[in-house]
Amino acid sequence: MRTVYREKRYYCGEYLDVFIFPVYSSGKRGSRGRKGKPTSAAQKKLNQRHREEKLVRLLHANFTPEDLELHLTYAEQPEDDEAAKRELANFLRRVRRYRKKNGLEPLKYIAVTERGKQGGRYHHHVTLNGGIDRDVLESLWGLGYANSRRLQFTENGLAGLGNYIVKSPVGGKAWNASKNLVDPEPKTRDGHISARRARELTQDTTNNAEFEKLYPGYFLSEAGAFHNDVNGGYYIIARYYRKDGVFIKPKRKRRARK
Repeated sequence: MRTVYREKRYYCGEYLDVFIFPVYSSGKRGSRGRKGKPTSAAQKKLNQRHREEKLVRLLHANFTPEDLELHLTYAEQPEDDEAAKRELANFLRRVRRYRKKNGLEPLKYIAVTERGKQGGRYHHHVTLNGGIDRDVLESLWGLGYANSRRLQFTENGLAGLGNYIVKSPVGGKAWNASKNLVDPEPKTRDGHISARRARELTQDTTNNAEFEKLYPGYFLSEAGAFHNDVNGGYYIIARYYRKDGVFIKPKRKRRARK
C-alpha cells in the first residue's frame, strides 16, 4: 500500500495553520485502506478540537486588533435557550442598525451563547468589528452587564479566546456568525513532505528551525504531533505567524502543543 503525506494549509490573516497527515492508496481504483473507528469519547474530543480549530481560523481571517470582543450577561435570566437566542439576535439587530445609521462598515460578528456550569446563567460572547464607540456598543445591550475590549493577539493569535468561548455552547450550533465572514479554504499539496521528514518532525516538535524551514516568511508559534500505532502514520499540526506581521512583536520563546 502506497503512503503519501498530505499538507493542508490555511492562510488566515497573519496566521498559517498547517495539518500534515498520511493518505493511503493500494493503487486499485475504488479501494480504500481500513480505518479504525474511534471510541465515542475519543470522537467527542476530536469533534471539539475541530470546532476550536475552525473557530480560531475564522477569527484570524476576519478580525484585527482594531476589533472587539464583548461579554454580555443578564440581570433577569431568559426562560430558555430560544429566549436567549432571541435576545442576542435583537441586540445584533440594534448594533447593525446603529452602524448603518452612522455610516460604519456592515456588522461582522461571531457569537457564542453559554450557560454557566454552576448557576446555569446565560451569557454571550461576541466578537465583532470595531469602529463603534465601546460605551455606545455596551449601552445597546440594556439587559444586564456588558463589557468590551479590543482583541489582543499573541504569537498564537486568538486561539486562547476561541478555545475558551466554544468550550460549552448552548444549542445545536457551536456559534452563530454573520454571512459576510471570510471562511478560509485549505491549500492542499501531496508528496512535498516525505514519510521520513514527517517522522523527524514528529520526534521533536520544539525544533522551531526545522519547522520554519517548511514555510519561509513565518515563525512557528506551536506544534504538536503523534504517531498512530494502528496505521503507522505520523500526524502533525502547527500554527505559524508572519515574520512581517503587524499584530504582535515576535518573541522567540515558544511552547510546543501537547
